[in-house]
Amino acid sequence: MQRNRIDNTKVKIATWNVNSLRVRLAHLLDWLNTVQPDIMALQETKSLDENFPAQEIVDAGYQVIFSGQKSYNGVALLSRVTASEVAMDIPGLADPQRRVLAATYGDLRVLNIYVPNGASVGSEKYDYKLSWLTQLCIYIENQLTLYPRLVVLGDFNIAPEDRDVHDPKAWEGQVMVSEAERSFFSRLLSMGLHDAFRLFEQQTDIFSWWDYRAAGFRRNFGLRIDHILISEALRKNCITCRVDKAPRKLERPSDHAPVLVELDNDG
Repeated sequence: MQRNRIDNTKVKIATWNVNSLRVRLAHLLDWLNTVQPDIMALQETKSLDENFPAQEIVDAGYQVIFSGQKSYNGVALLSRVTASEVAMDIPGLADPQRRVLAATYGDLRVLNIYVPNGASVGSEKYDYKLSWLTQLCIYIENQLTLYPRLVVLGDFNIAPEDRDVHDPKAWEGQVMVSEAERSFFSRLLSMGLHDAFRLFEQQTDIFSWWDYRAAGFRRNFGLRIDHILISEALRKNCITCRVDKAPRKLERPSDHAPVLVELDNDG
């Protein structure tokens, strides 16, 4: 029987840019089996819908919805319960790139996003990123009015503060840390969203992405660009939020690590 409510005392919600689900499927299935999240958001699945490995995920105990395109982008939501009110685009934004997937689970609204990278400050791709973020903010503001218990998560391609950057001086003014990008992240927080990771005391130099080049992971030359934002109504329910670096140590890993939040499910 299908369920649309999570009955667990605690709810685990995670996000992971897998950088090709075909390549990283075994890693994902192992992580699902070990961590047992109730809701899992994926980005950069890089899969056409007809090629999406839905059966393998169903066999692992999850229902799945997805929106993909060949070789680029692609998002998916995995869950223990049935999704409703599914949306795959930002209203009013004519964009063929598959970067948004929203769904409702009981009284939780979950918005999975893959923000454009932006390439380099001043480029056409950077301008596209800023325009996309403008529309995203409008969309999220509307979602907050409709769904007080809102989770916005995914690969934001923004390191919000210098403490989210391994070498702030070296990255100063570059894409993902530019003032304009950070201002959009601040705008989301000003709407009443909270960076779940920063609700807790954390060790220094915790990142979620490391470049494949120059032994970036081994040297911990990373950025924290994967985030879970929760609405004010969920803040009191938030128990913990952490980055799980273990999958980044595997053979042929994604360049991102999963981020996991745990909420009290007391309504």
